[in-house]
Amino acid sequence: MGTVLGFVIAITALALVYDFLNGANDSANAIATVIATKALTPLKALALASFFNVLGALAFTAVAKTIGKGIIPPEALPTKTFLMVLISGLAGAIIWTYVCTTFGIPISVTHSLVGAILGAGIVAGGTGIVQWRVLTDKVFIAIMLGPFAGFVAGALLFSLINWVLFRFFKTTPATRTERGFKKLQIISSSFMAFSHGMNDTQNSMGIITAALITGGFIFVEHPEQFPVPWWVKILCGSVMALGTFLMGWRVIRTMGWRLTKLEPKHGFAAETGAGLAVVAVSLAGMPASTTHVIGSAVIGGTFFQSLQRIRWPEVWRMVTAWVITIPLAAAIGGAAYWVVVQVIA
Repeated sequence: MGTVLGFVIAITALALVYDFLNGANDSANAIATVIATKALTPLKALALASFFNVLGALAFTAVAKTIGKGIIPPEALPTKTFLMVLISGLAGAIIWTYVCTTFGIPISVTHSLVGAILGAGIVAGGTGIVQWRVLTDKVFIAIMLGPFAGFVAGALLFSLINWVLFRFFKTTPATRTERGFKKLQIISSSFMAFSHGMNDTQNSMGIITAALITGGFIFVEHPEQFPVPWWVKILCGSVMALGTFLMGWRVIRTMGWRLTKLEPKHGFAAETGAGLAVVAVSLAGMPASTTHVIGSAVIGGTFFQSLQRIRWPEVWRMVTAWVITIPLAAAIGGAAYWVVVQVIA
């Protein structure tokens, strides 16, 4: 049997690998549209996204608590068993995320982790240890509301933008309008990256913090306390940025070019609408999928303008990945737990 310290070190290392892949898949969402419309160069967009991702992670930690102890409570299992569940959950999420990222499929990396932890927890202690109310009230509601909120927000904002342009700027040259929206996209992309930090960046933060608390390396006076160390926030944000830079380009191409034909006004509407939706669910501690939200916002921003601009085969490919993510990740997480037990025992 491994030591508690060894488990915590392994969890931290795996969480950073997961965080890297999260950056390669999910974090790319925050900058895909701003790169596609050429509002920013890829390097400038990456620097901007990295800064605001970390800022968002520092600002709020409710989602980290949901991920770290909301699905499988640490007290429901012996210490080492719970730590093995975290290891297995991370392994399952890493495998599924890597496969999808390699093929350029934008998935919910958050829901990959949720599904893998769920599967590992059920194998370890049965369905009775799962906090189904948390899953229902936070995760499953976010799955349902995220795409809808993103689509509606993108569609409404784009409709409002078109009305304002027609009402007040109909004589303004198109090139000048486009330049204006490219500048506005810098703001909307920053906001989207900040909201991403409030939500997705906290996945690995929550896992590492849960391991540190369970292993006795962070003392808490009350079970409800969940203090995320500052170094964990900065480390996770930095590793996520590295993942975006090194492996995020295939997903960026899907989100920025393959779903629909984007112009700066579409990008601004999608980023702003998605950012508002993600901030709302983050404040409620819901681990939402920024992929679901921004993807739906991109489609919503062009839906009422022209259906022909939307590339439907890419949309269905992405939706299929969303639907199967949690069950497949759960199966992989459960299998990973069995392997981990065999190896460690």
